[in-house]
Amino acid sequence: MAERRRRARAPLDVYLNKYMGGVPYMARGKDISRDGLQLAHLIEPSQGARRVGLQFQLPGSDEVIYAEGEVVREWVGSDARDGSGVRFTMMTERHQRMIEQYVARHGAPPEE
Repeated sequence: MAERRRRARAPLDVYLNKYMGGVPYMARGKDISRDGLQLAHLIEPSQGARRVGLQFQLPGSDEVIYAEGEVVREWVGSDARDGSGVRFTMMTERHQRMIEQYVARHGAPPEE
């Protein structure tokens, strides 16, 4: 099945806190768009929450971004590490602009 992304994405290689049920678990950001990010699971329960909190910094920035999101896709047992796609559901406008600027500088256009 072909993947068709609607938004430009940028590679990302950062560790972050993924909050499930109020408990932080370490995950690794793999790529990001203005709508969400792809995560590699590192340490978390096998049955994760659908709604998550996220706390991370973009490369080159000292500001911590806080966001809420919904897990919209999961990869389990593939050649790559287990992971998930998280769509942002809430964050400040300032943090949204920071992500948009990061993607504009480092990203690839959406696939057609």
